[in-house]
Order: sequence, then C-alpha cells, then structure tokens
Amino acid sequence: MSRKTGEKRRAVMEAAQDLFVECGFHGAPTSLIAQRAGVGVGTIYRYFRNKEELIHSIFDELHLRFHERFSQGHDPGAPLAERLTFLLGRLLAIFIESPRDFLFLEQYHYSPFSAADRQEIPDEEHNAIRRLLREGKNSGLFKDAPLPVLQGIALGPVIFLAKEHIAGRLSMDESTIRLATQACWDALQK
Repeated sequence: MSRKTGEKRRAVMEAAQDLFVECGFHGAPTSLIAQRAGVGVGTIYRYFRNKEELIHSIFDELHLRFHERFSQGHDPGAPLAERLTFLLGRLLAIFIESPRDFLFLEQYHYSPFSAADRQEIPDEEHNAIRRLLREGKNSGLFKDAPLPVLQGIALGPVIFLAKEHIAGRLSMDESTIRLATQACWDALQK
C-alpha cells in the first residue's frame, strides 16, 4: 500500500470512528464519512467492501491496540487480588486516556456487529479478567454467582466511572482508580 493510499484509508477510518462515536453506526452514512475524511464516497469502497467491514476494521484495530496496552506491567504470578485490581485499574486508565476509543468499543460491544464476532472469540482463554473472576469463584473467594453477575460487579463500576470522567462530572486520578478497583474487589468477595 502506497503512503498516499495508507493516508486516505487512515483518514476514512479516523473520520468514521469520530462519526460513529458522535452519531452512532446508523447515524453516520458513508457520504458523511467521506465528507469528514475529505475523500469521495467511492474512495471508501476502495478500502472496505461496505460500511460493516469498515466498522469491523476499526474494531479490530482498536481491539489489537487495546490488548497491547492492557496487560503491560501485569504480574501473572501475583496474588489474585493484586492481579484483578491491577487489570481493572489498567482498564479504567486506558478508558479515560482514550475516551474516543472507549466509546467506540462500548458501542460496538452492545451492537449487532459484535454479536457476530462473539462466536469467533474464545471465552476464557483470551479474557484475562473473566479468567480471574472464574479463578476467584472456583477457589471460593468470590460470591457464588454466575460469571456474568461477577463481571457486572467488577466491570460495571469501571465503565460507569470512565463515562463520568469523560463527561467531565468526575475527575479520576491514580488514587481514585485504586479506591475504585479495591471497592470492586471488596464487592466480589463472599
């Protein structure tokens, strides 16, 4: 791919992500994406078969970038409490550092586009937080609740706090993140 071709593709993806976050997937027609990217509508179809492929491509790129950052500094040999609170804190920090990416990923997660992908993504093996929740449940440390309930207890506050920070209603710093992740740990325990 030539440099100019790569730049146009990147411009389309950036414009599309901005518009998807602002207007939703269905509220951002390709004509508006092309206008925002400064390209013709036909240019989008040189790089992506359709809008759905564009959406999946943005997700794939963000997902890869997210996972590269997510476990940096994670000690897999640390006690469960330390591992889980570290990963929840890392998750929250990434969300507040990259609000645009977080908002896109959240929208994607709750959309029909994600439902098709979920069949291809292995459950426990590639989800560190879910794996730790299962470990805590199986060892008797956590409440005897279904895994999705434990996920809600652990991840619900993280997502809420990220949204409040992004909306400007709450300022999150390292000590607040530590406090929040410790509260998630406390809520999971029997």
